[in-house]
Amino acid sequence: MNEFQYRLGELCCEDVPLRKLAVEFGTPLYVYSESHIVGQYQALDKAFRGLDHMICYAMKANSTLAVLRSLARVGAGFDIVSGGELYRVKQAGGDAAKCVFSSVGKTREEIEYALREGIYCFNVESEAELQFLSDVAYRMGRRAPVAVRVNPHVDPDTHHYISTGKEESKFGISIERALKVYREATRLRGVEIRGVQMHIGSQITKTGPYVLAIKKMLPLVEKVQTLAPQTLRSFDIGGGVGIRYKDQTPPTAQQFAAAVKPLLKQASKRGLRILMEPGRFIVGNGGVLVTRVLYVKQTPVKRFVIIDGAMNDLIRPALYESYHEIQPVKAGKRTKAKVDVVGPVCESGDFFAQGRTLPVVEAGEYLAVMSAGAYGFAMASNYNSRGRPAEVLVKGRKYQLVRRRETRQDLVRGELLP
Repeated sequence: MNEFQYRLGELCCEDVPLRKLAVEFGTPLYVYSESHIVGQYQALDKAFRGLDHMICYAMKANSTLAVLRSLARVGAGFDIVSGGELYRVKQAGGDAAKCVFSSVGKTREEIEYALREGIYCFNVESEAELQFLSDVAYRMGRRAPVAVRVNPHVDPDTHHYISTGKEESKFGISIERALKVYREATRLRGVEIRGVQMHIGSQITKTGPYVLAIKKMLPLVEKVQTLAPQTLRSFDIGGGVGIRYKDQTPPTAQQFAAAVKPLLKQASKRGLRILMEPGRFIVGNGGVLVTRVLYVKQTPVKRFVIIDGAMNDLIRPALYESYHEIQPVKAGKRTKAKVDVVGPVCESGDFFAQGRTLPVVEAGEYLAVMSAGAYGFAMASNYNSRGRPAEVLVKGRKYQLVRRRETRQDLVRGELLP
């Protein structure tokens, strides 16, 4: 599904030219396709028909209220990693009872808030957290529903920053120790065993790691169900299915389901609901960052295209050395040149492409940084005292500003002079 296509020489989001949006709302500007985002969710939902399942969108990828509301309206649950994300779910009309709470460092205030709101499950990352959850819940006169996040020691073959299922990861509890932890949970007064969870990483472009991890997990799921036959309700396979940034060939929703459903039927037959937590898969290719060329600088050894977008707007290239396609918003026959596409921030790491052969552009033209719907605005900052970009959501021929551009006044709001 690609909702960003050239039409009559103009790069469009669905039926709306990006240049029109850039002129109306300024740049840098995030633009999202609602049809893509909702379509990805619905494709995954359809692919898992026949199994009792719940898709909890991993909102750390993109937590913009308009995106959350679009997904909540079609029945999505949410994978949250903070109390702030739960608050956003509520503000967007989402259902707390369809939320799972991950994170290695949940605070007392966050736990109390999540319990009051009635979330579906806490994904527990350590034995210390399990004990703390029990203590907090017991003092509230409640029992916290929990799933242990189990580390199955499967290499997902992805960037080491986003690989979470290997033995040295800070996330989860070793599969060898997991049953012991579950036995401890049965003796705690403030928790109830709700599920078993795994998550092996992000931007995974093959189904093999999932198949291997699920095979390793199923015997444990069966043992945990023996421990807690009355309360165990779900097996959560996590998220992490990747998208195309350059030349990757990640599985479609149908291909992913075809690979894992035969295994998951074993858990489903035991009365367990299958949970999954996709994030990037749903929103990644549903957004772009539109920027304007400020200057073209030629040095004796390099040609720089300097744009008004920067690492504070989209940090992935600087943080992960990640690749994003860059396309001129206006199509046409152009010569090509090898360039560095860079921003105005005072860091050598402020780049979007290095040594990339791209169509020649001039100052004043617009460029689109593609596949920016995930971990784009969500990781944006005010570094160099730059306001964060505006955001627009498109549906067909209609579009709406869903976040105003930050002003200079916004940059100091909340600060106090001594």
